[in-house]
Amino acid sequence: MITVKNAESFLKDSIGEDTDDIKKVWETFKAFSKETVEGEEDKEILFQCGVYDFTGEELFHLDFVRQFTVYEEDDYSHMEQLHCEFLFKPTTELKKLKVVEEWSMDYDDIDHFFNQIESIHEFKIPLSLKPIKSKIFQEEL
Repeated sequence: MITVKNAESFLKDSIGEDTDDIKKVWETFKAFSKETVEGEEDKEILFQCGVYDFTGEELFHLDFVRQFTVYEEDDYSHMEQLHCEFLFKPTTELKKLKVVEEWSMDYDDIDHFFNQIESIHEFKIPLSLKPIKSKIFQEEL
């Protein structure tokens, strides 16, 4: 059974070593997004991208996120997010893309969400590029 505590290692094991292969990570992330996680009431999947300077350097961020709401007994405790993040030099082409934050909960079902994401330029254009950095990590919010 996948738990919030082992979700990161489960996803990393599923992806393997090639974390720069965005298409492979996306396909693995989509499958992982449909997996049941113990204690999870709703699947909360986020696609976000845009040029940001979170690191002190302006970079294009492409991020696939699964968010978990954690309860202790029946009381809300906190949220955690599991990220598949890719960073790119902000080329002219990437700078022209819109900032996107799309949540799966805004769609009828998860497949409709994935189909919509896969149809937008902000998803398609970075797929053909090589990220300067990629990382898979989980954080408590």
